[in-house]
Amino acid sequence: MSPRVLVSRLRWGVLGLAALAVSSSYYEDDVIGPIADLLHQQRGFSQSQLGMLNAVISIPNVALALISGVLIDRCGPARVAFWSAAVGVVGAALTAIGTPYGFMVAGRFIFGISEGAIFIALIATLARWFPRSGIALATALYLSLARVGSYAVDTSTAWAHPLYERGWQPPLVLGTAVTIAGLVAAATLYWADRHRHSPTEVTVERVKWRQALNFDLSYWYILALHVLYAAVFFPFRTTYVIEYFQHAKGLTLQQAGVANSWVFFAAIFATPLFGLLADRFGSRALMLTVGTLLLPLTFVVLGLTHLNLWVSTVLMGISFSLVPAVIWPATTLLVEPHRLGTALGLITLIQALGMAASNLAAGRLADWAQAGAQNPAGYAVMLEFFFILSIAALTAAVLLWRRERGPKGHGLEAAGSRAN
Repeated sequence: MSPRVLVSRLRWGVLGLAALAVSSSYYEDDVIGPIADLLHQQRGFSQSQLGMLNAVISIPNVALALISGVLIDRCGPARVAFWSAAVGVVGAALTAIGTPYGFMVAGRFIFGISEGAIFIALIATLARWFPRSGIALATALYLSLARVGSYAVDTSTAWAHPLYERGWQPPLVLGTAVTIAGLVAAATLYWADRHRHSPTEVTVERVKWRQALNFDLSYWYILALHVLYAAVFFPFRTTYVIEYFQHAKGLTLQQAGVANSWVFFAAIFATPLFGLLADRFGSRALMLTVGTLLLPLTFVVLGLTHLNLWVSTVLMGISFSLVPAVIWPATTLLVEPHRLGTALGLITLIQALGMAASNLAAGRLADWAQAGAQNPAGYAVMLEFFFILSIAALTAAVLLWRRERGPKGHGLEAAGSRAN
């Protein structure tokens, strides 16, 4: 068998290993949400303390956004992915030990080091295995399969229900076991990458930091959309929504977990579909505007109506499937190829700060309003906060759409991909 044929057959296995590794990272990332109420009852945690457990994950990303590319280029992406997975296991284990609270925060911080590097390292690894003509599909599938981890942790309140009945700690131990499975996948991927016969060569452009702020206006609009969208979606869905469903909507823990999980479950299948539609028909900025519009509508439905809870789940599920599927490839069309790494690094850095700040602000607002099972109305101020952020995100999307429809556009509304 020729080396080229061997690599062609192995690359789909490599994609599967990468998906398993990143999916385990997503699982541990979201592990706090399902046990939020247990931490309130059994540990006496405040909303601010819960917010800190997820906010602290974003802090290492500020530094990693600037240095991970250098590490990947010097050491190899598969090796960095393996190292990152190992660090993730350490962080998950410390989180599972969980006492005292500062120890738990330290575990989440260490896990954040892993999460910040492994996502980028695995994408870079796929770029070494897949040709340019196939990397877009591979990346879309990678993103979709990553959502399996988020879906699994939300549904764990049902399929791992006996663990939740035993208290806050067993679900965290399960999260550690999941990260160990991800480490095994990353180690196997590293072995395969070291022994591959004909890797796809990747040309690395040197980052020019002096040009970091010299971007087109469309880039700044899409950067704002990246940051604001993430600052709404991830803090709400991964930190507060399950507890909110329990206290304000009267759901059990299992029902709340399942309702939240369907947002991620839908993204597993719909993300590649929206990506293909954007490539086929264009209208990327318009699609981003429509997808972002669903965010404030979700909070209107939750806060001002008595519609079935699944209405908000469907709205946010479509939004989360559409926006990520379009925003990343659209970003690549706005920036010259030799500056794309700098552009994405800047987005990652500011996005991490935005998610951390949003998590902390939402927790403090909920504490200030004394939100909880005895005061469900206190969650209104948190919903208003996320609504305002989502309106700001929608404004950025509309500005991007208007600019791309004019003479200074970059072809986002045209069918096909300029990059190809």
